[in-house]
Amino acid sequence: MEWTEIQISIPAKWVDEAGAIANMSVPYGIYIEDYSNLEADAFEIASYAVIDEELLKKDKDNAIIHIYISPERSPNEAVSFISKRLEAAKIPYTIKRDKLNDEDWADSWKKYYKPIPIGEKLIICPAWIKLQDTKGRKVILIEPGAAFGSGTHESTQLSIKALEHTVKDGDLVLDIGCGSGILSIAALHLGASETLAVDIDRDAVKTARANGELNGFFEPLYTVVCGSLSDKANKKYDIIVANIVADVIISFCNDAFSLLNDGGTFISSGIIENSAGAVESALVDAGFKIDKRHIDNGWVCLIAKKKK
Repeated sequence: MEWTEIQISIPAKWVDEAGAIANMSVPYGIYIEDYSNLEADAFEIASYAVIDEELLKKDKDNAIIHIYISPERSPNEAVSFISKRLEAAKIPYTIKRDKLNDEDWADSWKKYYKPIPIGEKLIICPAWIKLQDTKGRKVILIEPGAAFGSGTHESTQLSIKALEHTVKDGDLVLDIGCGSGILSIAALHLGASETLAVDIDRDAVKTARANGELNGFFEPLYTVVCGSLSDKANKKYDIIVANIVADVIISFCNDAFSLLNDGGTFISSGIIENSAGAVESALVDAGFKIDKRHIDNGWVCLIAKKKK
């Protein structure tokens, strides 16, 4: 079983913030190369003369964060996850992977990616596997590609479970930052009559459309568009779901409130536990009532209601 290494290069001044974001993507730690304070740190314990000559040549202005992806997780999904959060935090970065091309990367983890039952009604199945027995669950076929949302991440699973307990037959659903489209597809399997999936990433939109086709969902039942929330959402919805990042969720709480029908539900996920309080405050300020709060491995999913 081979693990995958991803290297994220960022300016050294952003190392703490970027390190925290990278650490969200893996539960087993990261390794950071940061030589910006090398001389000062060395003087505290010894002297400048004891520092290896090769270390003195290291780049002091930039840091490199190394993360390691286990075989059952998608490296492409991890890269998408980290990229979106670094961009939201306005941290400049480059990401380097090993010498394998994208096809090799996909092949290297696909053999470990198995069907994932979530909740009581659904099972996520890789497109390349044919399930013989679904045990009564509806199947979400997924080809993750380069977009976030294969079903392995806690925030995705929390969102799907929340949808399972919220979606009613005939509901209109808006999926903000749709990634692979997995949440919109789940909502349709659970009885939604129509979903609009929105993402600013063109690769994600392409992946989401392809995943819709895999599941037999097309316009107008399942619509995927590239752009911002304010540009593309033009009606009232019964449910809005957003599995993104706390700061972005906070920024459109008011928009979400105005786009929901009275009594509607806003499901927000992708929130690390120490940011949940700020999101809750923003939701309440926008007029929502916090209905439920679910936590899994440090990730929080909030279910908020628009009062009737």
